[in-house]
Amino acid sequence: MTDPKTPFELMMQQAQEMAKAFNPALSSFDPKGFEKMWPTMPKDAMEMWFGKGISKDGLDAKTRLLLTLAGLTMQGAQADTQVRMTVRHALAAGATKDEIAETIAQMSMFAGIPAMTRAMELARDVMEDDKKDDET
Repeated sequence: MTDPKTPFELMMQQAQEMAKAFNPALSSFDPKGFEKMWPTMPKDAMEMWFGKGISKDGLDAKTRLLLTLAGLTMQGAQADTQVRMTVRHALAAGATKDEIAETIAQMSMFAGIPAMTRAMELARDVMEDDKKDDET
């Protein structure tokens, strides 16, 4: 006899079945594979698409990405892929590792220590991977 599934588990199973029906390749989709395919975009492209397009004095890409990172942390750092990609983009846009850590740490007052800790772990993983890439 199998254990009854929780509503969340049933929802996830239905979502997986629906994704498989739409496109069989989605049944084995891995977000980390997506990250490898498009790890970051150039700073100029970020500013063109996400800032300074409407106002030449708008927020620069670095500031915009630090704000995005703060928002993702506030949501509980539940979206691992988005947090990692935002950290990569922020580094590419000129943010320092200290600025990234400070942005995440600041959110502990609003999002709580567990959310801050999770975001910090994800950011640290990206920054360690970045360091490894620099060494090779």
